Amino acid sequence: MRAVIQRVRHAGVDVDARTTGAIEQGLMVLVGVAPDDTQPRADKMLHKLLGLRVFSDEAGKMNLNVQQVEGGLLLVPQFTLMANTTKGLRPGFDGAAPPAHGEALFDYLVAQARHAWPYVATGEFGADMQVSLLNDGPVTFIVET
Repeated sequence: MRAVIQRVRHAGVDVDARTTGAIEQGLMVLVGVAPDDTQPRADKMLHKLLGLRVFSDEAGKMNLNVQQVEGGLLLVPQFTLMANTTKGLRPGFDGAAPPAHGEALFDYLVAQARHAWPYVATGEFGADMQVSLLNDGPVTFIVET
């Protein structure tokens, strides 16, 4: 499982001119699922998302996690994160999970996140999404489990 995590001041996802998810301060997370990803890997990813200390404390140090700042999590499925770009100029997508597996694992991650934290919003699996955000910093990380 791979995630691109961005600390944001606000972020949102629209599908067909309707907002499917939006947050104020928090983490906007693009989530890619590989064919061999499992629920324990999703659990590990959620642990990282909730615990990653990327928000500034009163001294200006990145010492606080999303829960400590009462921030939101915007989880956005993105199979293109699993693309192979090492050869040629056209990405290959063999590294992405088949849609049924990807959707099931993304849905599992969302359900676990909502169980653990009340401020969770999402994009829509398989949809053409428009994602907007104001990256804070910018602060961006790539996490793999």
